Amino acid sequence: MSNDKRKVYVVGHKNPDTDSICTAIAYANLKTKLTQIKHEPRRAGQLNEETQYVLERFGVKVPLLLSDLREQIKDVDLRESEEINGNLSIRTAWEKMTEMNTHTLPITRDGMLEGVITKGDIAKSYMDVYDNTMLAKARTQYRNIAAAVEGKVETGNEHGYFQKGKVAIAASGKNLMTRFIEKDDLVIMGDRVDAQQCAIDMDASCMVICQGYPISEDILRQAEKKQIVVIRTPHDTFTAAQHINQSIPVRFFMTRENLVTFHIRDFVDDVKEVMARKRFRDFPVLGNQGKFVGLVSRRRLLNVKKKQVILVDHNEKNQAVDGVEEADVLEIIDHHRLSSIETMGPVYFRNQPVGCTATIVYQMYEENGIAVDAVNAALLCSAIISDTLMFRSPTCTPLDEVTARKLAEIASINIEELAQEMFNAGSNLKGKSAEEILFLDFKQFTVNDTMFGVGQVNSMSAEELKEIKERVLPHMEKARKNHGLNMIFFMLTNIITESSELICCGAEAREKIISAYDLQDDAEILMLKGVVSRKKQLVPTLVGALQQ
Repeated sequence: MSNDKRKVYVVGHKNPDTDSICTAIAYANLKTKLTQIKHEPRRAGQLNEETQYVLERFGVKVPLLLSDLREQIKDVDLRESEEINGNLSIRTAWEKMTEMNTHTLPITRDGMLEGVITKGDIAKSYMDVYDNTMLAKARTQYRNIAAAVEGKVETGNEHGYFQKGKVAIAASGKNLMTRFIEKDDLVIMGDRVDAQQCAIDMDASCMVICQGYPISEDILRQAEKKQIVVIRTPHDTFTAAQHINQSIPVRFFMTRENLVTFHIRDFVDDVKEVMARKRFRDFPVLGNQGKFVGLVSRRRLLNVKKKQVILVDHNEKNQAVDGVEEADVLEIIDHHRLSSIETMGPVYFRNQPVGCTATIVYQMYEENGIAVDAVNAALLCSAIISDTLMFRSPTCTPLDEVTARKLAEIASINIEELAQEMFNAGSNLKGKSAEEILFLDFKQFTVNDTMFGVGQVNSMSAEELKEIKERVLPHMEKARKNHGLNMIFFMLTNIITESSELICCGAEAREKIISAYDLQDDAEILMLKGVVSRKKQLVPTLVGALQQ
């Protein structure tokens, strides 16, 4: 893959929310304009209903999924190869290998891999003993025969195939020739007219005249009438006989069964393991619909290019796309607490104590003198509405609200109307399983040796929150065990009353919440009044309680 085709991924966290998706889209647009390098927004998980509504409303395509940042074969600079047909002679194949300084040629038809031929296969063809019908068995094309003996087709169909008979040398008199020359044979001979006439009389399929001797018009006329191919070569009989086997098509020797191939999306680590068990130098790589795209070798894997990525709306490793530690992280744009992302080198890191990453991204548009278009303005505005619960969240700063209102003006949208529709869409969980609801907006954290996760659902309806609780609560313990967590907390946030009911599971989970928020020990319902922000109000309190 050449450098001009390289791209930078811009991606948010797993279990993406509206901020992580909309910010990735808008920031990718800004970076592409600033750098002239393709920045592509991606998602790290399934979209929630609210985010889907926002993208549909403003006519924006859902970003493609980015599930792993480990290097793949598509990140390797593959050796490309022209389409080489199975009819190619082994002589020409050898010449191409020498010219291209390679030991392997892929044999393809209409882009599909049919087999591979190696220098070892060709060398083996010279060492093995074949009978004199080998050229016919291999259905060798006459023009390949002419090329192998460096000759010229004087008459006959050079595109035809020698597919019957044997190869014979006319080194004896006419009487003896009639005993071993048969119909459809290929006969190598010199300038003796009687031998040439005998080959015609015996209905040979091809005559190879050596040492460049002239051929009489009568012989050529008779050969043409009987559709006999006549080839004239400058070589002597011995050399012609020696070279003629080089005309055999590569499909006769190529490997077609049990080919070791890789797909362009295979991970480099997995490919290395397979290569270590095989003796081949080069391996074919297939793309979509099984099309051949190139060859990969061990040496080329050494120069694999890491995926380049910009992380938005998170800086915690367990929230990031799998394999982030193997990627080249260029930037991190976030508004959360500092956490566990480690990078190989220095990166541009921007973290501000605001209510939404979209607020920071709009600042960057302004700082760089780039006008945000109406669609990206709408996306950024939607992200702020979502993350700040339309300015009700304690994480919301005056800058968030001012920014949202600017963006709403650019996009010609009504904030209150958009917020109502977004929250209604987000709380519409019909058809979703308890597992899906629990992990729609879920983030995982680690404090000392304790791993816990916090999910959240927002609604403007107390009745709907009650229904969600009844569906999710029985599933939580199973989900906790399946995901290897010590504790799970789930916030049922009522946007209207600006409060959250908390349900939880795991050893001491309930006790930690009661202690942290000074609730009644016998409280049946863990109601946190004024708590609507996971980031600012719940997680810091939980972290403090777990650290004690």
